[in-house]
Amino acid sequence: MSSLLELANLEVHYGGIHALRGIDLKVEAGQIVALIGANGAGKSTTLRAISGLVKPSRGSIKLEGRELVGVPAHQIVAAGVSQAPEGRGIFANLTVDENLEVGSFLRTDRDGIARDREQVLTLFPRLRERLAQEAGTLSGGEQQMLAIGRAMLARPKLLLLDEPSLGLAPQIVKVIFQIIETIAKSGTTILLVEQNAHLALRVSHHAYVLEVGKIAVSGPSKQLASDDAIRRAYLGVH
Repeated sequence: MSSLLELANLEVHYGGIHALRGIDLKVEAGQIVALIGANGAGKSTTLRAISGLVKPSRGSIKLEGRELVGVPAHQIVAAGVSQAPEGRGIFANLTVDENLEVGSFLRTDRDGIARDREQVLTLFPRLRERLAQEAGTLSGGEQQMLAIGRAMLARPKLLLLDEPSLGLAPQIVKVIFQIIETIAKSGTTILLVEQNAHLALRVSHHAYVLEVGKIAVSGPSKQLASDDAIRRAYLGVH
């Protein structure tokens, strides 16, 4: 059976910088797959390539067997890939409600949109309380909730999460990650880029470690989390 997402020999250049150097990666339907590694390893670039925001110099990106390289970003969203970007990328001068509306802009099924919106507001009760509030006035944690909620309104088969814990207090991170696990259990497949390797390995089924644009190691998350060499190199355990 083919994977939901499959990257093969993916390379990305930014001018003279070789950001991704032949990455092979698979995401099976229904899983949370983590992509971990140091700053500048190429994690966000990988997500941006999948979303169509960066054009690979070679290689293949397939969603359910369909080639995505060269497909415009909005068509990739329509095909079932949605991203909550690093830095959240919300529209600060729009209300929470308007931001959520942006997430469903490619959809025409009004009943489905209403159901999904209700599901998002049930997942994130704080957003329900702040629907009329300008998104720029939300706390960092609330903005992250909004970024994930907005991505969910595209009804993705594959949800890309880029550094969801970045800059958030530990208590809020705990809440966000509980919700991420709930989203996965409801049937949405997740590719998670996360600086906090401990957390990423704890919630994911499978993980890939990126090192300077290459996959250094991959395997079941539990296995990587208990591997002494991995723990020393990536989890700060000595």
